[in-house]
Parts: sequence; C-alpha cells; structure tokens
Amino acid sequence: MNTAKKILLVDDDIDFLVQIQTRLKAQQYDVITAEGQQDAEKILAETKPDLAILDLMMEQVDGGFALAYHLKQKYPDVPIILCTAVASETGIEFDASTDEERSWIKADVFLPKPVRFEQLAREIERLLQDKA
Repeated sequence: MNTAKKILLVDDDIDFLVQIQTRLKAQQYDVITAEGQQDAEKILAETKPDLAILDLMMEQVDGGFALAYHLKQKYPDVPIILCTAVASETGIEFDASTDEERSWIKADVFLPKPVRFEQLAREIERLLQDKA
C-alpha cells in the first residue's frame, strides 16, 4: 500500500511546477500538478490531497485565493501553502496573521517567491505533522 502523502501543486509557471515537483518526489511525496485554477478544480472534484501548494496569481489575479477558498470548503482539514511573487511584483504585502485576514484568506502559510525549497519542505513537514 502506498503511504506517501499526496500534495497538490498548482502554478502557471511551468519551471516552478517542474522544479518543485521533482524535489518533492525526491522526498517521497506523491505529487499531483495542475497548471492553473481550472485544472486544479477538476482534480479536487476527484481527489483529496493531504496538502496543497498554490500560486496566488494564475488565470485570474486572485485565482489562488479562490482556489484556496473552494478547497477549504470541500476539504477543511487540508493545509494550504500559498507561494506568491505578489509582494515583489506589486509591493503589496499581506499574510494571514490576524483573525480578519484568516476570515477571507484560506491559506495556512504564505511563502514569498522565489521560494527556498528547504523552507517549503519545513512548512510541509510541520503542517502534515500538525494534521496527524
């Protein structure tokens, strides 16, 4: 029986997608990829991941927020990591540290791009342990 944790990885940046997928597979995770919100919604209709890593800006500027919202509605216990370059591209900084932000931002962790894989791996491990 395969006991590898299933991670949904969603990003419209193919280089980022392939790089992170390769590193996660090397860490023995079962990785499902989607190149955008629509692809991810189709996957979520049939599959429940153990954790999701989402880009913020995809087909729509707020695609990551919408996807995180839908994911949490369907699977409230699935941790979400939002990886985004929005701060470096727009200068807008935000996180989910206040109750108000958490009420509309359905991500458990925010990581700025470029993401250091070691930091991402630590957050994945922590969130999956917290879930266990």
